[in-house]
Amino acid sequence: MFGHTHKDRIANMNNKHEHTARFVSRLTRDTLALVLAGGRGTRLKNLTDWRTKPAVPFGGKFRIIDFPLSNCINSSIRQISVVTQYKSHSLIRHIQKGWSFLRGEFGEFVELMPAAQQRVDESWYTGTADAVYQNLNIIRSHDPKFILVLAGDHIYKMDYGPMIAYHVENKADMTVGCLEVPLEMAKGFGVMSIDDNGQIVRFTEKPAQPEPTPNEPEKALASMGIYVFNAEFLYDQLQLDSSKPDSSHDFGKDIIPSLIKTHRVFAYRFRDVQKGEQPYWRDVGTVDAFWEANMELVSVAPQLNLYDKQWPIWTYQEQLPPAKFVFDDDDRRGMSVDSMVSGGCLISGAKITNSLLFSNVKLNSYSLLEQAVVLPDVEVGRHCHIKKAVIDKGCFIPAHTNIGQNLEEDAKHFYVTEQGVVLVTPDMLGQKLHDFSEQ
Repeated sequence: MFGHTHKDRIANMNNKHEHTARFVSRLTRDTLALVLAGGRGTRLKNLTDWRTKPAVPFGGKFRIIDFPLSNCINSSIRQISVVTQYKSHSLIRHIQKGWSFLRGEFGEFVELMPAAQQRVDESWYTGTADAVYQNLNIIRSHDPKFILVLAGDHIYKMDYGPMIAYHVENKADMTVGCLEVPLEMAKGFGVMSIDDNGQIVRFTEKPAQPEPTPNEPEKALASMGIYVFNAEFLYDQLQLDSSKPDSSHDFGKDIIPSLIKTHRVFAYRFRDVQKGEQPYWRDVGTVDAFWEANMELVSVAPQLNLYDKQWPIWTYQEQLPPAKFVFDDDDRRGMSVDSMVSGGCLISGAKITNSLLFSNVKLNSYSLLEQAVVLPDVEVGRHCHIKKAVIDKGCFIPAHTNIGQNLEEDAKHFYVTEQGVVLVTPDMLGQKLHDFSEQ
């Protein structure tokens, strides 16, 4: 008689969910996202000769920066600033074309913050913290309550709302997004140790001997390069850091280590609560990692689901006709097996297996592609055989070219990775690009 009915319990659950959703939506509405997209990405070798790493194409029709930007939009964060520096023209063009759909009259925007030497000494950005510090006057003008700092060069899907809520619930000054990675991989990250409450007690940037987690001795807790700050607190800390002549003005090297002993700095674990596992996250910072992450997408059930209607990845794309496959002779059949083929592609009597083709790729007769990642606007001549390769945008592969068959010979002309992936660019082929701005 005095107990709750099943309907009452459902109603209470729904009310709790609605309360949580409203709570998170209020927080995201008061948040400004800063996407740091100025890095060169030198480990990607020739792929970043003419473009910054966040502008590198990925996944058939996207660019790397589309993933953190889509995460913001899907998390209901509609105030986004993109901080650029290195060879940013193609990145800026991409954002102007594909990310101008937000309504300024509603206080929504994706704005660009190009490096403008805004310090007194007129220096370019010297570190991640300095990139934010040099834009404080612009950031303050938006009057955010929270600031979400993001790296613009990782592939993942993440709802930032719960992380901001975690930050508020813990009365944190700063919260660091983190994930568990193998110890060997952790050497390239900022590694942290936390207490039972999740507060960070130690933080080391790229340690030679990463400290393992207590529950997973083969793994370490690594920073994702994602930070939540109370806005006024961040302003104060950046002003303080800028006055230190011995600082490298970097969040990982300087800001976090200086805060953990005197302020409330918490770690937020990137986990799928329902599945109890760590979601997909990739740093495609090397040619091998870039090739492998693209290859994962052509598998039967890839961990990164690009067909997820609940969490779409937004981008700019040309209006292109569907991919077309022509000829059906025994020795000249246009076909694709276990592959992804984007719009505008023409497969004329060629065969593709376990490969990913970006838009406007043309393959001519009698050619075979295996385990190939082919960026936009590439043409492959007749009788070519390409295996385990990345073909950069705008390449023309002459007829009878073999790539990936003899790595020693390939290394004379192209870049060959430790894992045997061959990177081919127009420059390596002695070809000139028509429009560097579109790279």
